[in-house]
Amino acid sequence: MIKYLGSKRRLVPALAALAGASDARTALDLFCGTTRVSQAFKGLGLHVTAVDSARCAHVLARCYVAADPAADAELVREATRAVDRLNAVPGLPGYVTETFCRDARFFRPENGARIDAVRDVIESEYAGTPLWPVLLTSLLEAADRVDSTTGLQMAYLKQWAPRADRPLTLRVPVLLAGPGRAVHGDARALVGTAALPDVDVAYLDPPYNQHRYDANYHVWETLVAWDAPDHYGVACKRAELRDPSTRSAFNGRRTMPVALAEVVARVAADVVVLSYNNESWLSFAELHELCAARGHVEVLAFESARYVGARIGIHDPSGRKVGTVSHLRNTEYMVLAGPRDRIRAMVTAVEATGLGARVDRPVPVPAA
Repeated sequence: MIKYLGSKRRLVPALAALAGASDARTALDLFCGTTRVSQAFKGLGLHVTAVDSARCAHVLARCYVAADPAADAELVREATRAVDRLNAVPGLPGYVTETFCRDARFFRPENGARIDAVRDVIESEYAGTPLWPVLLTSLLEAADRVDSTTGLQMAYLKQWAPRADRPLTLRVPVLLAGPGRAVHGDARALVGTAALPDVDVAYLDPPYNQHRYDANYHVWETLVAWDAPDHYGVACKRAELRDPSTRSAFNGRRTMPVALAEVVARVAADVVVLSYNNESWLSFAELHELCAARGHVEVLAFESARYVGARIGIHDPSGRKVGTVSHLRNTEYMVLAGPRDRIRAMVTAVEATGLGARVDRPVPVPAA
């Protein structure tokens, strides 16, 4: 699974406990990202619909949520043969090598050339087939294992990360049996339409601040689009990111509260689970009020480590210390709303595991 800011890896056990206690059969993951949560739900036997506006997230959803090896017995065998073939493709420098190895330093040039060559083969020989999202996911994950970043692609490390010296090697993604859907689009535009089904549980993990995921992971966006875009800045970000019209309402301090309120109100689900944290734009009370119209509300809190940038982001490009660390921990909230008995059963299931605790007031930001 690729490195991803906001990934719910640590919260997946709690989310699985919530889903298991809800007696749900269907689920919606409305900001699916790496699909960690979608995969956890699918592993429980739920029919999952995974939604995201980012190209790379949609590819991951097509691979891990929509692909069903139980319905296509040949899929894994064909993917294995294709990955073996792609691992034998010699490097051929192209856009990735020039842009992300020479203009920027996200990958070693030898790995950049391999990424270029493998991506060309995937597009020329597998586009339009069930293997395309599986093989592209394999390439994204292989590239992530040899990059030289802290996770975000807004910058790269001044010194090569040790993993950057490893050769690019693709692996067959581990596919989960069972049906699912992948939908590409903006959550605000999709909720309340026929594009999304009515579900038992809807999980919402919207952006917390102004940072855009299509900018944070612009290299993956380019690998999926494969369109050799014009770029700007030290990180060689896609030129389209400069266009204000491409910015999501969820990344604006003024527009996000309205967008989130619309989504919470309109999503067709018996139970809504909303993830947020205590460093975001909305207060604890505002989150609670936002969800109260959907029924009984309970809030779970989970302490977690802040992103590594909280420690290294206090240095300037030359490595000189220019700031101080404010704090290294924050609190993730899960706001649950729906029928009282169902919500209480879900919260009790999480508390019984010791994974999280119910709270009725804001948790103070921990000191450094």
